[in-house]
Amino acid sequence: MRSGMTAAVVLAASMMVPAAAAYAASTPTGNDVSYPQCGQPLPSGQAFGIVAVNEGVANTTNPCLTTEITWAQASSGTTSQPRVSLYVNTANPGNHGVTDWPATNYNPLGGQLVSDPYGTCTGANNPACAWQYGWNLAELDAQTRGVPNPGRYRWWLDVETINSWESSSANNRADLEGMVSYFRRIGANVGIYSTPKQWDPIVGTVRATSPLYRLPDWIPGATTLSRAKKNCGLAPLTGGGTVTAVQWSMKPVNRDLACRAPSPR
Repeated sequence: MRSGMTAAVVLAASMMVPAAAAYAASTPTGNDVSYPQCGQPLPSGQAFGIVAVNEGVANTTNPCLTTEITWAQASSGTTSQPRVSLYVNTANPGNHGVTDWPATNYNPLGGQLVSDPYGTCTGANNPACAWQYGWNLAELDAQTRGVPNPGRYRWWLDVETINSWESSSANNRADLEGMVSYFRRIGANVGIYSTPKQWDPIVGTVRATSPLYRLPDWIPGATTLSRAKKNCGLAPLTGGGTVTAVQWSMKPVNRDLACRAPSPR
């Protein structure tokens, strides 16, 4: 790792607290952390760590991202999940006074023309611009938040109704496809974090030709480990997907369970 990470390593180590021995003894589990854990003790002994890149909204940065990535790197790696992965907030606000809504297919950083499968974006509220908006969000997440070597991670797309979405599932679907396309462009793997009750009304039907179709799923909603284990058997969010991780709520941080080996999507 970079030499500049030394201070973060020391800080992260000083913040760690023991994980529950009962979980560690029976089933290797992971944790996911985000901005609410900034300045708080982080768990230790986790098999894998999942770190939020944003501060709860798609166009923001988690202020302790570096420290939390360093924490995740100390994971044991004893499950089928990557030792370290990331998750990003997603949204599709449409062109309703949004200052960063695209008006062209040029990316926001290098100014290169991006090939949009939905056609030319001219600022309209349509799949072409929604796809470009998703691509732009993913590029900003990967290149401006402080993630080292972004192409080596799995990026989970956090799809929740609490964020801004259009009534058009076609536009929302294009937005998420744009994010997947960018992450794949840099060599990263991608997965979906959502529940059927949130995913279905936001995204609608995902066809087999969509880049969303075969993505692995990380499913939240359980309150106990035993319930989380049962959730490993849930139907995937898309027809070609696989439930590869599940989450259950605990304080002060959530815990996660690897279900089966995720495919490199």
